[in-house]
Amino acid sequence: MSARRLSRSGSGPGQREILEAAAIAFTRSGYEATTIDDIADQLGATKGRVYHYYRAKADIFLDVVLTGMEELIAGVQPLATGADISAVDRLWRMVHHHAGLMMTRNSFQRVAVQAVELHRIREQFSRHEVLQKVVALRDQYEQMFADVIEEGKREGLLRDVDPRLATKPALGALNWITIWYDPERGDYATVQRVANEYADFVVNGLRRSRT
Repeated sequence: MSARRLSRSGSGPGQREILEAAAIAFTRSGYEATTIDDIADQLGATKGRVYHYYRAKADIFLDVVLTGMEELIAGVQPLATGADISAVDRLWRMVHHHAGLMMTRNSFQRVAVQAVELHRIREQFSRHEVLQKVVALRDQYEQMFADVIEEGKREGLLRDVDPRLATKPALGALNWITIWYDPERGDYATVQRVANEYADFVVNGLRRSRT
């Protein structure tokens, strides 16, 4: 039996609940240590309910990763394309939104960060087309930041950096939030303060000196 494909627009509450539970389980134990039983326990259901939608742990992992990445793109893309403000202001808002999701959607985003290591477990994934989509979404997301950084250079507001290279450490710093941030202890004010600090840090690090 083939795995049922998750549709982002038409997925039912059953699948969404499985992904929410899986994100927490993967965050707590990591990909290798997490089992279908762990996901079912987190869900408060039998593993038969999980198997109704998925045939393998790897397939659940990929859908959690896709969900996290698609949430990032959906939030950041409109901020990247706004033509009424400068590239620097757009970059600040993009970084701020990314940082916020690292905290408010910590489980999903932490699993998406784990996907950086997908090449180590690539052979376990039966849905290679989904793995290819994960890589394509990652590249698309990084390119959005690189394009805005390039615009900032043309406007004379950002330093003469390689936009693609500059994007790597910026996103690396942002993604690390998922590792140290404790969502159970945070609140709205904390999320805003951390996001503000990170947005200032990234933009000021790229800003062209006025001297």
